[in-house]
Amino acid sequence: MSERKVLAVLLDRLDSLAPMGYNVGLHIRFATPMIYKSSYPEAWVEYYNAHSYYLRDPLVFWGVGVEGTTRWSAIPLPDPFGVMKKAAAHGLNYGAVSSYGPITSRSIVGVSRSDREFSDAELAELKEITIRLHIEAKPSSDLTRAQIEALQYVANGDRNSSAAVRLGITESAFKARLNSARYKREARSTTDADKKARDYRPL
Repeated sequence: MSERKVLAVLLDRLDSLAPMGYNVGLHIRFATPMIYKSSYPEAWVEYYNAHSYYLRDPLVFWGVGVEGTTRWSAIPLPDPFGVMKKAAAHGLNYGAVSSYGPITSRSIVGVSRSDREFSDAELAELKEITIRLHIEAKPSSDLTRAQIEALQYVANGDRNSSAAVRLGITESAFKARLNSARYKREARSTTDADKKARDYRPL
C-alpha cells in the first residue's frame, strides 16, 4: 500500500473517532506542517484562520511543549483569547489532542465531538493513529525549508520562473534549491522528482 493510501486509511479512522472533525499537522518544522489536513466545521476553520488562532491556541502550545495524548479539558494552559470557548460555540465542545515526535519535527493531531468527553480507549486509539501518521509521513531525507518550498511549488504546477518571483529569488537560485532537493530525495528524473514532491502537498 502506498504512503498516501496508508495516510488516507488513518484519516478515515480519525473520521470515525471524531464526529465533529479533526485537525492534523504532521512534521511541523519552522512553525509549518509538511502535511496539513482539517475536517473541522468550515465556519470554525475560517474563523480560526482569520484570527490567526494558531499563534494563540493553547492546544498548539501544549502539543509543541508536551509529547503525549490528553483531553482538552485536562490541559492546564491559560486561554486568554478564549479560543476554546469560541470553538465550543461552533460545536466543538469536547476534544483531545495528541503530540508525537521530536520538537524539531513534531506532529500534532486534534479531534473533537459535541456530546461527551473522549474515553480512555479512544485516547489510546488517537495516540496510536498519531504515531502511525507521523511515521508514515516521515520525509525520506532531511530537507531545508527552502528545498521543501521549491518542491511544493513544482508539485503545485508552478514554472521555475514564476516560483522564483514568488519566493523573491533568481530563477538560477530556485533551480539550485530544486536540484539539491531532488538530489537529497534521490530522484532519478524530473517525473520522479515531481512525484516525490507531492509528498509535501496537503492531503
